[in-house]
Amino acid sequence: MKIAVASGKGGTGKTTVAVNLACLMAESSDHICYVDCDVEEPNGHLFLKPSITRQWTVSIPFPSVDDRLCDGCGKCKEICQQNAITVINGKVLVFPELCNGCGGCSLVCPQEAIREIPKEIGKAMAGHAGELGFISGRLNVGEPMAVPVIRDVKKAITDNVEAIIDAPPGTTCPMIEAVRQVDYVLLVTEPTPFGLNDLKIAVDTMSKLDLPHAVIINRAGSGDESVKDFCLDRNIPVVTEIPDDRRVAELYSQGKIIYKSLPRFKEYFEDILRAINDKRRERG
Repeated sequence: MKIAVASGKGGTGKTTVAVNLACLMAESSDHICYVDCDVEEPNGHLFLKPSITRQWTVSIPFPSVDDRLCDGCGKCKEICQQNAITVINGKVLVFPELCNGCGGCSLVCPQEAIREIPKEIGKAMAGHAGELGFISGRLNVGEPMAVPVIRDVKKAITDNVEAIIDAPPGTTCPMIEAVRQVDYVLLVTEPTPFGLNDLKIAVDTMSKLDLPHAVIINRAGSGDESVKDFCLDRNIPVVTEIPDDRRVAELYSQGKIIYKSLPRFKEYFEDILRAINDKRRERG
């Protein structure tokens, strides 16, 4: 199974849940892999401290125009939906920050004046933290598109492992790419008005993607019951409620695995594991 840990907003405790869950699962299996798809701000490595055994560059195809062949016809401009290429006084201009590397301009150029060259936008890496597999990516500073890096990171997941995917926060394209084709999504939220608002958006997104999902309430007891009422009304399982505890925040700031330092918190991650096992049995 591929299990995504996601959230409608940042700061809900998504990475805390993902790394603790991955570590707990790795205690009973050597086929577990933590996958950090939050490529704009990856921080799973701060907790897992992995040994990296492989690194590679993530690139997208970028148009290079041969002025000797180009006749300025403008076909490339017409097909570009990103306005990344234009023609002024018969000369083609390319705007790198807008290009998404679709390759359309090179396909329609009648003079074959446009060729694609690789443009590096990020890096990916793989390794292990003890028995736990580790895959992560990082988008280069200033690059606008996280999706190609996330896609490359997910391609590195092998068929013989169960993957815990730490998704980017929010419900935009990076998060959707991270949860695409997973088997189960765990939505981490907090019992606040902001948490509820963004959870509703995340739930609607999961429904449109037809992805099975459940909710984890983090910092339980620090707000009200509106999140639980919403989940009850929508028939969404709440698999566990992790209590609000200052010690958790302190351990997080030190880059430590919560349940290993606070053993009583292990039960909450065991609740999540039971929900995953139930979902596995449902799938047969």
